[in-house]
Amino acid sequence: MRILHLDSTWHIRMIENNENEYIYWINLLRRGDDQALSHYFQLHNKSLLYFATRLIENPEEAQDIVANCFVALWEKRSDFEADENVKAFLYISCRNACLNFLKHIKIKTRVQELFYKELVQNEDTVLYHIMRSEVLQALRMEIELLPENYREVFKLIYFEHKRTDEIAGQLNLSVQTVRNYKTRSVELLKTAMLKKGFSNALMLTILLALDGI
Repeated sequence: MRILHLDSTWHIRMIENNENEYIYWINLLRRGDDQALSHYFQLHNKSLLYFATRLIENPEEAQDIVANCFVALWEKRSDFEADENVKAFLYISCRNACLNFLKHIKIKTRVQELFYKELVQNEDTVLYHIMRSEVLQALRMEIELLPENYREVFKLIYFEHKRTDEIAGQLNLSVQTVRNYKTRSVELLKTAMLKKGFSNALMLTILLALDGI
């Protein structure tokens, strides 16, 4: 019972610390401190960029859209009452800008036409891409935290699409060792993602995303 009490106390303190951090940054933003803008940029830029690029299939335009979202955030900084409002504003602004871009281009690719129709008709599509972009951003960060040997093998498999025997020869390892590193890497990533609050229901999304990360 004592252990459970300590775990409970620690969990409450973690929640309180997180809430204090959220309050700190939102107050800085409302006061016009550019450190807050930098904080939210680092927090959301990569996932927003993935989100926009995925929807409009135009990396250069996606960068402009995301940059403009942060400009709009700064212009409206005094309007935000809570940290989650910032995130919602950024994604809604990004979604609307992507929709506007797709609406006005004269010739759309098949994929662009598909996303345009889904953006107009189905909010679930937007939510899926928001979820996927956040999963991938968190996953990229966790990959960089893997032990060096695991990380090297993992990247060769999923980034460079090399076969197990190729990696074994390149790194002077046995084939079984490469397989062990791969298995252990995936286990560590799953554990890390669960600790970040991603549920088991997202594990399939994560594994499917690995090949295209």
